[in-house]
Amino acid sequence: MTRAAVRSPNTVFVCRACGAEVRKWLGRCPDCGEWNALVEEAAVKRAAAPGAGPALTGTGAQLFTDIESSDAERVSTGVSELDRVLGGGLVPGSLVLLGGEPGIGKSTLLLQAAAQVAVAGRTVLYCSGEESPHQVRRRGERLGLSPPRLHVLAETCLERVVDEVTRLSPDLVIVDSIQTVFSLALESAPGTVAQVRDAANRLLFVAKGRNVPVLVVGHVTKDGGLAGPKVLEHVVDTVLHFEGDRYHAHRIVRAVKNRFGAVSEVGVFEMTAGGLRAVLDPSAQFLSERKADVPGSVVLCSLEGSRPILVEVQALVGTGVYGNAQRVANGVDRRRLSLLLTVLEKRAGLSLAGEDVFVNVPGGIPAHEPAADLAVIAAVASSLRNQPVAAGAALFGEVGLAGEIRGTTQPGLRVREAAHMGFTRCVMPRGDQEDGMSAPGCELFPVDSVGQALEGLFT
Repeated sequence: MTRAAVRSPNTVFVCRACGAEVRKWLGRCPDCGEWNALVEEAAVKRAAAPGAGPALTGTGAQLFTDIESSDAERVSTGVSELDRVLGGGLVPGSLVLLGGEPGIGKSTLLLQAAAQVAVAGRTVLYCSGEESPHQVRRRGERLGLSPPRLHVLAETCLERVVDEVTRLSPDLVIVDSIQTVFSLALESAPGTVAQVRDAANRLLFVAKGRNVPVLVVGHVTKDGGLAGPKVLEHVVDTVLHFEGDRYHAHRIVRAVKNRFGAVSEVGVFEMTAGGLRAVLDPSAQFLSERKADVPGSVVLCSLEGSRPILVEVQALVGTGVYGNAQRVANGVDRRRLSLLLTVLEKRAGLSLAGEDVFVNVPGGIPAHEPAADLAVIAAVASSLRNQPVAAGAALFGEVGLAGEIRGTTQPGLRVREAAHMGFTRCVMPRGDQEDGMSAPGCELFPVDSVGQALEGLFT
């Protein structure tokens, strides 16, 4: 069944991905090509006068060489792991978007950060569109927080939020969440593409115009992506993803966009009765429950941003009884696992065609980087042979289709972290062995192929 070709003059169809507007419904957006992304909304009345919009700065175009380079002092959130992800703290005038699933701990983290900033003597405005001031107060009491200069505003009207920012002149503004905020200038409901896009732009002008950092909470879709138009991620300066399983204590904040710092940095937290606690040594945390000398268990020297983290990779191989062998992966890409199993059969002579293979990365940090290939292969081979890997061995390396072990990024950081955690052997690609590379108490074992790596791990 097809829809009506043209709707009422008072409605338009807006793309959730790019924000493009068309007069009739289409299966595919004509601007960005996204399928089934057009939603019907009330038409927005726009001002006809050109150049009437606000400006980020009061100056015109300048020569690049005439622009003064300034390194503004960052505002520390008081939460070490959050500061790490942000690149050292919040930059004045920046707009930061924090997204995550419901109940993951977004509001808890931001309330803790707001309290720490207020305790440091700064004024903080916490705008909650989903909770009443009494709910925010009770949550703060459960966390043991009593900040002196924290102002709580339960408001969803964007104009009133901006007026309160003007009145208080805070040093930090938190909006929870942008999907609940609406502007009186638009007729559409809160959370629609037009409202989210307008709220993001208005908050951007507030941040830049008043030189105040603004933290915004965003909802996510069932696929894990940030809800709302894709333009929302382009407008903000920093995009943070709050990840983790609500049934486990560990939480991870990952930077996927940062105009003021490194991308892919991660902060590790542990959910406790007193709120989120920063994990300063994640390698020790993730390996604390690992059982040594067990077949199918290896240690991977992973790298998240510029931070080396040791995680355990587990594999279990058993005879299939359902006709078709199962391939189950948790924390590892399933298609990548199938590729690596084929490499094991062709290049190492291990028969896995009729075996069920299960691979798991416990702890909450997925092993999606190419350097995890060697750990996955070693864990599967260890379980198939029912033989544990050599004691005190850690490894990393990308595996090619010819069975070769390819180089990775930042091998020195990985090796030093393995030595720091007490591992005595590090199996690594030969191409990563740099002149003078060494780690006290840790033997470097460079390899060229999968067969050579397995020989070094099972001897």
